[in-house]
Amino acid sequence: MGKIRFTATNPRTSGVGPALARSAALLGAALLVAGCAGTETSVRKSSAPGGSASEVSGAPASGAPGSGLAGPETPSPGTSAPASGAPAPGAPAPGAPGPAAAPRGLAEEARQGTEAIRGAVEAEAREAEARKAALLAAARRWGLPQAPLLAPPPPRTKSLPATRRGFGVNGPRTQGLPPVFTRVPTRDRVVFLTIDDGVDQDPATLRMLRELHVPYTAFLSDDAVDGGWEYFRAAHEQGAALQNHTLLHRYLPGLSRAAQRHEICGMQDTLRRHYGRAATLFRPPYGSYNRDTLEVARSCGIRAVPLWEAEVFPGRVVYRDSDLHPGDLVLTHFQGRAQWNGSMADALRTFLRTVTEKGYAVARLEDYI
Repeated sequence: MGKIRFTATNPRTSGVGPALARSAALLGAALLVAGCAGTETSVRKSSAPGGSASEVSGAPASGAPGSGLAGPETPSPGTSAPASGAPAPGAPAPGAPGPAAAPRGLAEEARQGTEAIRGAVEAEAREAEARKAALLAAARRWGLPQAPLLAPPPPRTKSLPATRRGFGVNGPRTQGLPPVFTRVPTRDRVVFLTIDDGVDQDPATLRMLRELHVPYTAFLSDDAVDGGWEYFRAAHEQGAALQNHTLLHRYLPGLSRAAQRHEICGMQDTLRRHYGRAATLFRPPYGSYNRDTLEVARSCGIRAVPLWEAEVFPGRVVYRDSDLHPGDLVLTHFQGRAQWNGSMADALRTFLRTVTEKGYAVARLEDYI
């Protein structure tokens, strides 16, 4: 029997559902047990004086030279063969299990395993259809003509994009500064939703994003959140990443290095105090920064400075370039009717309708960088 190899898979990313993964494991175990129960016998012919002899499992056949065993006598001419019905020399005793017993057991185990896998595949298909129907129902409930597309599995390895051309800073020793970029290099048809500030804290926003399974990154500033840290704790618990957007949302290039440190590193302390960890990503207010900004951010534990390629408002999208591209970062804000001519839900509808019509899914930024 050949070797059977089992490879563990992750049902979330491999496309194999939990029920199917369990059935496959059961089938593999059954095949292994059945295979071990059977006797692996290799019979090879070897030449011996006076005729051919058999070797079983590598042991010399009885009567072979050097075996030390007496072999059955070979009838001489004129000598009668064993009587009819008597077992031939070397034949198994009556009632002993024959070599066909193990294959029959193996076939039965394989049949049962195949049926289990078929049932699991059908159950997984039913579950997938149910999830698809639930997502479509949620989309219609939130005023969308179609459900958002689901993102593919994230890449196996992450990598930071290089600083976008024209977004670097002048001076020596720029190596090692956090990269500034507006797009993540990827062939996946995905974009990344980022939401800034934190002024509007409508529970309907979190419910909409949760029901539509939309991942996003929140860049928070302390003055905008204004004490509403529990709201963003709820956002974090449902999957949002919370990142740094300074304490008071000031124009950083107009500040001294010490004042910039207070804005950036002070917000790191605030996030750590409320959520137990500081940010790794930083977005400067208005997308404005200088060399001091990047050096201070690096000293506070910031790895990268993501900006944006497109900005969403209720009813419209403004592009830095002419259209969306794979890996684009899209910006909107936690703002409502007090700041916009529309609600936060209106802006999210505009975003989701646009990216879905263009064939893009929304992925989680922190899964890629």
